[in-house]
Amino acid sequence: MAKITELNLAKELIKFPSITPKDAGVINFLSRKLKSLGFNCKILEFKDKKSKPIKNLYARLGKKSPNLCYAGHTDVVPPGNIKDWTVNPFKPTIRKNHLIGRGANDMKSSIACFVSAVDKFLITKKKFNGSISFLITGDEEGLAINGTKKVVDYLKKKKEKIDFCIVGEPTNPNKLGEMIKIGRRGSLSGVIEISGSQGHVAYPHLSNNPINTLVSICKKLKEKKLDSGNKNFQPSNLEFTSIDVDNKAHNVIPARAKAQFNIRYNNHHNSVILKRKINLVVRNICKNNNCKFKIDFTENGDSFLTKPNKTIFMAKNIIKRVTKVSPKFSTTGGTSDARFIRKISPCLEFGLVNKTMHKVDECVSLKDLKNLTQIYRNILEDYFR
Repeated sequence: MAKITELNLAKELIKFPSITPKDAGVINFLSRKLKSLGFNCKILEFKDKKSKPIKNLYARLGKKSPNLCYAGHTDVVPPGNIKDWTVNPFKPTIRKNHLIGRGANDMKSSIACFVSAVDKFLITKKKFNGSISFLITGDEEGLAINGTKKVVDYLKKKKEKIDFCIVGEPTNPNKLGEMIKIGRRGSLSGVIEISGSQGHVAYPHLSNNPINTLVSICKKLKEKKLDSGNKNFQPSNLEFTSIDVDNKAHNVIPARAKAQFNIRYNNHHNSVILKRKINLVVRNICKNNNCKFKIDFTENGDSFLTKPNKTIFMAKNIIKRVTKVSPKFSTTGGTSDARFIRKISPCLEFGLVNKTMHKVDECVSLKDLKNLTQIYRNILEDYFR
């Protein structure tokens, strides 16, 4: 009889207030659970001077190939104002056949479903031809510096091979079974700082207002259509997310102005090309306006696409069989840790419904928990058949 049920484990995981980068003991707890199923567990803590230490977990059952890996994260976003919740976000509550709590949707319940699926799978397949592994990070919702990215580097150094990976992010917009992610757009962030010269607003000819130059740059970059998308990806888009001058005086022309932006781009581009294009626009406008500029870029990962293979189509058929919904392949949404894992393994993303992720009263239906566990179990059974 199975020792671990998805609902009970989801509740236990939600109780840990593991708000990025705080671990709160959840990685050690999960490691103990997996050890009870026979997994060899390695807790990997990474840190550097610019970011806080992060605990990660790599656990493997078996030594043979193929190695089917499940990837997820135990960290969660802050709950916001606790008073806005109808329950304590870290005291999981069942109401109207839904489990409510921070991480119920994104993505502690998904982890619980896969652990429970493994437990059930091992009852009938104590010996199977291959390995099952877990790659769990505590840094997906944060900077993603000391999380999956460094675990992947560690696995490469150890020559640890993953043959296929299921990333358990919540992928379905409205109901379980709608969507499998087989890729993601890339993400490039940046801050443009324009330096002019300060002066009195009554004598604008004696100063150089950097705001005017910055507005021209923003207008030019927004007017420039990046692409029209393609059969696998939606069009790329650049969005300005902040314009800041930090000037509280009404009668002073400021010396500096900043704009913050993010680009979500498809496989028509890469970060090197985009940085070159932005630099060219900014340089030309600043030259015409006699201003200096500085751009700080942050690369969050290029776009990628996993070509649907035998395993992906197998998973699609199982999802359709369990949910009675035919999932479509998609690359929509934000970034995920699949952008790091795809460097060492083909992967797909499939998890719960994402309607309440990061929201107040984040929740998951109990029916979806059972069905997702069944899907994961069936994938295990078919993969190791």
